[in-house]
Amino acid sequence: MSGTLYPGTSGFAYKEWKGPFYPEDLPQAKWLTYYAEHLGSVEINYTFRHLPSDSVLEQWRTQTPESFRLTLKASQRITHFKRLVGAEAEIAEFARRAVALGERLGVVLFQIPPNLRYSRDVLEGFLAAVPATIRAALEVRHDSWNDPEASALLEAHSVALCAADTAGKPLGTIPQTAPHVYLRLRKEEYTLEEIVAWAARVRAVLDAGRDVFCYFKHEGGGVGPAYARALGEAVADAEAG
Repeated sequence: MSGTLYPGTSGFAYKEWKGPFYPEDLPQAKWLTYYAEHLGSVEINYTFRHLPSDSVLEQWRTQTPESFRLTLKASQRITHFKRLVGAEAEIAEFARRAVALGERLGVVLFQIPPNLRYSRDVLEGFLAAVPATIRAALEVRHDSWNDPEASALLEAHSVALCAADTAGKPLGTIPQTAPHVYLRLRKEEYTLEEIVAWAARVRAVLDAGRDVFCYFKHEGGGVGPAYARALGEAVADAEAG
């Protein structure tokens, strides 16, 4: 059974997108609904600094269709203040709030600081605290995490190792440590040829039965949504072909 692609961008509430993406006369209160009509998912960065209230989560849920997925970036208290250590209560509370989205909850992304080195004890403690009620992804940015042991631990707990593609560090092999794959395509510009190439790689992951959550970078030109839509179309074309 093929997996599902959820393409989108990191964030959606950007004034620079009026014109390039949002209609000029569209009120900001309707941006999320419009966004969800054109893309499959969004990575919410607001939740990194602010715990979402039940009312905000309900608004996000009711303003989007059932097929849409909202991915939440985990609180900085977990990832940057406590650096994954002794954050059991914070993880439980964040997960409790996140599941209020119901079926619309995509992934909870735990993005750790660039200077946080790999530690088996830290990773095991963190993974033990992540509840099975959420799909989780861990984004690491220190080379010490390039360790088969870390990948094996993540796989044992069905937590995705986030894969990032940047201009300075292109992504090689796509990590597949969970039933879901998490991609962050961070270059400010992608050519059509690059999008098509990514579509072929994503198609292979989908055909292996894994869901793919893929988010393009926010940038001033408002091309992120266009990239996400192009990827979805290219993946569909690859399936048809």
